[in-house]
Amino acid sequence: MTEPSPEPIPAATLVVFRERAGDETPDLLIVERAATLVFAGGALVFPGGRIDPGDRLLATTSPLEDSADRIAAIRETIEETGVPIALDPQPDGDALARIRAALHGGVPFGEVLAAEGVTLDLAALVPFARWRPAHIHKRIFDTRFFLARLPAGAAPPIVDGTETVRAFWASAQEVLDAADRGRAQIIFPTRRNLERLARFASFEEAAADAREHPVRTITPWTEHREGRPHLCIDTDLGYPITAEVLTATLRG
Repeated sequence: MTEPSPEPIPAATLVVFRERAGDETPDLLIVERAATLVFAGGALVFPGGRIDPGDRLLATTSPLEDSADRIAAIRETIEETGVPIALDPQPDGDALARIRAALHGGVPFGEVLAAEGVTLDLAALVPFARWRPAHIHKRIFDTRFFLARLPAGAAPPIVDGTETVRAFWASAQEVLDAADRGRAQIIFPTRRNLERLARFASFEEAAADAREHPVRTITPWTEHREGRPHLCIDTDLGYPITAEVLTATLRG
C-alpha cells in the first residue's frame, strides 16, 4: 500500500530584487540553508518559512486573502537576513536590530511592529507562484512565493546563523550556473523559479509577468518521457522549462 503524503505545512517565501547599475540583470537575495536541516539542508533558496499563529493574528487587520502569507514572507526575511521589506517607515539600523532580536525571542510580529511604530505595506508584495509537492517526504510545504523590491538604503543582509549560514546577492542566472557547475545545490522548485526569473531585466518585468500568470498551485508529477522518468509541471504557468530528468532532480 502506498504511504500517504504528510499534511502540507503552509509557508511563504520572498524573492527580493536589487537593481544593478545600467541595464544589467537585477540581483536576487539568496540564502544558504544549514546542512543539518531536514528540509533542503545545504541548498540555496529564497528567504522564507512557515506561517506562524502570530502572522495569522496580524492578518486579521488586512482585507487581503493571502495577507498571512505576505506577513510571514516579510517576517521570515527579516529573521533570516535582517533585510526589511514593506515596512513603513523603514527602520534605521538600531530599530531593525531591535525588531530582529524580538522576533528571534519569540515575540509576535504584530507586537514587535507596534512597539516600533511601524506598519506593513502588504501591497508592495506581488504574488508570483505557489508550490505544493505531493511526494512522500518527512515534510512537505505549501509555499506561496512573492516578489518585492529592495528599499533604498537597506542594510546588507546578515544571516541568523541558525537556519541560514550564508546570505548574498546574485542574479538568477548566476545561481543556476553555480548549480550546474556543482558549486551549489538547488531544489526543483527553486530551479524552476530561477529559470523563470532569469528572463527578466527588472523587477517591473518580473512583476508584469507574474500578473499575466494568475497563481495556481503547482504540484509536480512523475511521468516517463523517452524511456526515462521526468518530474513535470504544467506548461501554462510562465515557466520556460517544465520537466527535468528525475535522476538529476534534487527534491525539497
